[in-house]
Amino acid sequence: MGDRVIQYTFFFLGLILFGFGNAIAVKVKYLGLHPWEVLNVALYQKFGLTIGAWSVVVGLLVVVVSWFMNKKYINIGTFLNALLIGPIMDFFLWVGILPDASHTPWDYLQLACSIIIVGIGAGLYVAGGVGAGPRDGFMLSIAERTKLSVSRARIVVECIVLGIGWLLGGPVFIVTFFYTFIISPIFQVTLGFFQKLRASLTSEQAENVKA
Repeated sequence: MGDRVIQYTFFFLGLILFGFGNAIAVKVKYLGLHPWEVLNVALYQKFGLTIGAWSVVVGLLVVVVSWFMNKKYINIGTFLNALLIGPIMDFFLWVGILPDASHTPWDYLQLACSIIIVGIGAGLYVAGGVGAGPRDGFMLSIAERTKLSVSRARIVVECIVLGIGWLLGGPVFIVTFFYTFIISPIFQVTLGFFQKLRASLTSEQAENVKA
């Protein structure tokens, strides 16, 4: 029971940080966004609704496609990720606590903070072990079907997503092309840290029960 509480605490805190980081990035979107967010913003600008709503729509669409390709990458965590990150991002944009773009060097600092927060959030929710996000599961399915490495599958998928977002008028700029390379190392470091933290908390609880 205690392990499950820790597991879902990590997972939901990670989703909150991930959505918060994305909201910060959207405020300075003229500098460029992650390919998936380029698509979400483009759909919002073209068809209305909210950026978060399109994140949910795209996420669920990806889940459906992944379901037909390989069900093993779909679980409760996949659906929670698809359904919650968008509304969390919309919430932080709605409350008005985030600074708008100043078109000064401060915007780069704001974007850097966003990337760090997203990387930490991703490491935290994956360390929870509830399940991979819809986009991660989709890329794992693509890699398995095409026999490509996961990294190459990610590059192919994100290039296609980026192309669609760009054609729809999404915010593509220099930072867009470095997003994955910057976030990935942060994600790897924080994932390892939070996995060890979760393991230590779990083992401490087990020792307390035995005592």
